[in-house]
Amino acid sequence: MALLRPKGPLVPFTPALLPMSQPIQGRTILLEKLSPKHADDLFAVTGGPEPSSEALWDYMFDGPYSNAETFKASIASKSTSTDPFFYAIIDKRNSLPTFGKAIGYLSLMRMTPDHLGIEIGNVMFSSALQRTTASTEAIYLLAQHSFHDLGYRRLEWKCNSLNEPSRRAALRLGFSFEGIFRQHMIVKGRNRDTAWYSILRDEWDASLKAAMEKWLDAGNFGEDGGQIKSLQDLRAELV
Repeated sequence: MALLRPKGPLVPFTPALLPMSQPIQGRTILLEKLSPKHADDLFAVTGGPEPSSEALWDYMFDGPYSNAETFKASIASKSTSTDPFFYAIIDKRNSLPTFGKAIGYLSLMRMTPDHLGIEIGNVMFSSALQRTTASTEAIYLLAQHSFHDLGYRRLEWKCNSLNEPSRRAALRLGFSFEGIFRQHMIVKGRNRDTAWYSILRDEWDASLKAAMEKWLDAGNFGEDGGQIKSLQDLRAELV
């Protein structure tokens, strides 16, 4: 008698697409392809010798940058990359002094169109983005773009296992923890164990997308800008 060897279900699919250069519009931000024109704005909020600026680069693959010209060269190099594909985050909040300026960047990366997998990475959020509606919207826009414009079924989030803010953010945003890849990388001469997270398109469509849209809606924020319902509460309501 032949032994049964379980196999996964067949997946009828069309290979996913690679990111393109068209901008992605949100309510509080605009994502547009990173360009050397963004370098001055970005250096103003992420560069320089100040400890607060240097700390932004602790878990990044490059940086910190105290020299503007070196930073501009790094942005020029990133702007020509196709994987990772970098987006500048442009502030649309017209009540702030950063309105119309680049206040951070992030990328889509490790794209495998034949396996329908893609990752959000290289997340550089300046203080103008951290713990704001705009930072959540940046992830929402790339998730929706990845699943429904480009056709992927798996969206990944990976970070240094010591990066507690990134790990908390992944869970808050609805990513599922998948484990630790031990001694995964050596970054800036230091060991990196990598924490892996993911969202599947079925999970996104079932509740995560709707919960994030409800949270991002202007009606979910009071006159003082504080949230009325948390993202976790809205997600629980939709389960």
